[in-house]
Amino acid sequence: MKNGKFKLLLSLFTLVIILAVEGYGQNSDINENGTRTIFLIRHGQYDEEDARDEYVGKELVPLGIAQARLVAARLKDMPLEFTSLISSTMTRARQTAMIINQEFPELELKQSNLICECTPPSWRKDIMIGVDTTEKAKCVDNLEKAFKEFFTPSPDTNDRNDIIVCHGNVIRYFVTKVLKVDTMSWLQMSITNCSLTIVSVMPDGTMKLDAFSDYGHIPENMRTYTGVKNELKELKILPDR
Repeated sequence: MKNGKFKLLLSLFTLVIILAVEGYGQNSDINENGTRTIFLIRHGQYDEEDARDEYVGKELVPLGIAQARLVAARLKDMPLEFTSLISSTMTRARQTAMIINQEFPELELKQSNLICECTPPSWRKDIMIGVDTTEKAKCVDNLEKAFKEFFTPSPDTNDRNDIIVCHGNVIRYFVTKVLKVDTMSWLQMSITNCSLTIVSVMPDGTMKLDAFSDYGHIPENMRTYTGVKNELKELKILPDR
């Protein structure tokens, strides 16, 4: 009788071990996939008074060029291998990405019109007054497509580090998606020009916001951001001493 119970317990123990090994094998396949880290960069300060089309005019001002060089240097100092560089097709984002590209000539600079600046729906009625229904719908459609395209797990075992240069509204909308909060709340955030917003996409598709509007690389007297009326700031060259 005792021998029979022993054999039964041994059989059950063996079954548990087999199931555990099989489960471990399945989990290890998932864990072998890499992590995708996305570095979202808002463009540098640009000429807001330029009446030309945003895809032709509204170029970076000298301060914006300096901000772009600072964020490029910040990225260059990171012990990472960047795998891609993409920008919106608007002038200010393209120019910011081109400056970053100088530090990473091995990356092919690509562009996407899905991440161009637009105004998604918000609770702020004063902001929404000048935005028609069609424009809001197109904005949301583009941003949802962009999020689905870019915020995906690494397809293989390699970690990926992607640089995306775009716009304040776009980045803030993406952050609400990452945090799984109401996308109408995007205007509750203020974002600095050429700041870093970092998102990690895990192998299982879950996401973590590692940083938002990190501007530690930009001196306070060179900082410009949304939510306030930025004073006109000019770069001054000090005379040799």
